[in-house]
Amino acid sequence: MDIVHIASADDPRLDDYRGLTDTALRAVSEPAGGLYVAESAKVIERAVAAGHRPRSVMVQGRWLDGIRSLLEDEDGPIYVVPDEVAEAVTGYAVHRGALASMHRPELCTVAEVVAQARTILVLEGIGDHANIGAAFRAAAGLGADAVLVSPRCADPLYRRSVRVSMGTVFQVPWTRMPEWDAAVADLRAAGFELAALALDEAAVPLDAYAAERPERVALLLGSEGDGLSRAALDSADRTVTIPMSGGVDSLNVASAAAVALWALRG
Repeated sequence: MDIVHIASADDPRLDDYRGLTDTALRAVSEPAGGLYVAESAKVIERAVAAGHRPRSVMVQGRWLDGIRSLLEDEDGPIYVVPDEVAEAVTGYAVHRGALASMHRPELCTVAEVVAQARTILVLEGIGDHANIGAAFRAAAGLGADAVLVSPRCADPLYRRSVRVSMGTVFQVPWTRMPEWDAAVADLRAAGFELAALALDEAAVPLDAYAAERPERVALLLGSEGDGLSRAALDSADRTVTIPMSGGVDSLNVASAAAVALWALRG
């Protein structure tokens, strides 16, 4: 990649990195231009290893050698900027040394993503990027073969999601679902039982469900505020609950995903 030194925060070549505060982008699920921003050398390395292509990189001078060694076979410019320019452009103190503007890969269909899967997470309406990232980390660490996210879910490739996931969003196969009925049809055609994690008096305790788990399971999890939608609950074959104590009725959605995946790991 070509090395280009830039001294002004107003330089239009840095526009991909401009104003990247959580407040500004939290509600944006698919940033314009088919791009996402990877933050830190480790995340950039994992993204490139997964086959994602950088359009450019913005790096502070002291991190240049490490970034250049990661991108020897890539095209596009590396913009080297002073610390104050990086902060002025992004709107926050860039402590991790480098940001890369990455081309988004084309997403596979639901049928393609789950074709070889045995256990998957289906995330519906989860708007918090940290929860999305943590759910992906649980999926990677506890044996989920794929993750599906609904149209209203936060972006798994948003920089905070990627950071919280520790880069596992590049490791676990995933895609964004179309409308709910079409996704359910694909899952049923592939032989998945749909298990909704929800509070319900008729729900099966997780340990009992895990003892007789079906061959292929799709775990449905909803947002912390509203939970799963009525459509998701109605489409489920079983409703499963994690038995709780201490006056607590439920866990954070990513924690619930981790507990359920651990129970179903066999």
